[in-house]
Amino acid sequence: MALDFLKPLSDALVAHAKMQPKHTIASTIKLHTVNEGLPVLDDVQIVVIGILENRRDANALFQVESLDYAREKFYELYPGNWSSPIADLGDVHAGETVEDTYYVVRQLTEYFLRASIIPIFLGGSQDLMYPMYRAFDEFQHMINVVNIDCRFDLGDIDLPITSRSYIGKMITMEPYNLFNYSNLGFQTYFNSQEEIDLLERMYFDAIRLGHLDEDSTLAEPVLRDADVVGVDMSVVRAGDLAFAKANPNGLDGKQICSLSRYSGISDRLKVFGIFEINNERNTGAQLVAEMIWYFIEGYNLRNFEYPKDVTKDCIVYKVPIDDEILIFYKSTNSARWWIELPFISNVNNKLKQHTLLPCDRRDYETACNQVYPDRWLKARRKNEI
Repeated sequence: MALDFLKPLSDALVAHAKMQPKHTIASTIKLHTVNEGLPVLDDVQIVVIGILENRRDANALFQVESLDYAREKFYELYPGNWSSPIADLGDVHAGETVEDTYYVVRQLTEYFLRASIIPIFLGGSQDLMYPMYRAFDEFQHMINVVNIDCRFDLGDIDLPITSRSYIGKMITMEPYNLFNYSNLGFQTYFNSQEEIDLLERMYFDAIRLGHLDEDSTLAEPVLRDADVVGVDMSVVRAGDLAFAKANPNGLDGKQICSLSRYSGISDRLKVFGIFEINNERNTGAQLVAEMIWYFIEGYNLRNFEYPKDVTKDCIVYKVPIDDEILIFYKSTNSARWWIELPFISNVNNKLKQHTLLPCDRRDYETACNQVYPDRWLKARRKNEI
């Protein structure tokens, strides 16, 4: 079984958890320990797993020896009004080869997808998102991947996969499961013009750091449409990490926690990962703990309303533009918006039916001004390629 690959938490970490005050997360989280083994997962909805692998890290700025300090900080926090049981299942240790580690990560991801349990992966280099993505091969449907990162990570597809090229491998390697890739927080000077142009040609989404600084709610519809979200901690500015080799510009702690919360709220999201975690005992560990907290908080606020019956609990708005009629749906429960992406019978659709694309009120107002919303245009063109 896939869970057999997991190594238990250290005795020191378990002892630390037992020392925490009553009502902290430490008192309720289920732990994989040396003495008791794996916990029963019958009612568990979210699991935390560390991955001690970074041999394909393009930065080579850190070593992954332990994630205990981030876990300590997480256990010390108090939960919100959560009804979803969680478990910490320990770590995936680096295999004899990187491909061995990839195999384990893929098997674990596939296991949790089938069990309807959301894994929060912590740790190593971000190329580990590739085997997480490949786990969806068995389910034969198109998925959306969001990367919260200062770089696009498209890389050179002709070279072995690294933390800077795994997205390029997702795009070019069969089977082709990737419908949309979105980047949140990119900084232009970390990305070549060729990569920026390629992203545009493929109708993928990208929101630069400056725009998120102005309004982080721009990310909400993007994250609501994600199956997999990965965070590269290099997207966070150095001042919030207390890590000398971090970038001087980036998202602040409040912003990255907000994006983690949006990820958790997404009814569609199935896998969440936080990568490039530095091993030093610094404020970065506290921030990682709070990101996990906000993700779980978001999960417990889910409306489970990803509209299947679009006539239920939604107000419908129809906006004519040229020869098109754009159909918007606004939830009466959450006030969130969707726009219909039509199925076109005479083209080779990637989507096989009408699909609802998350959007916000700004997209509706744009359409009312007789301008097609940018995300709708990209999604439609991508569907017709």
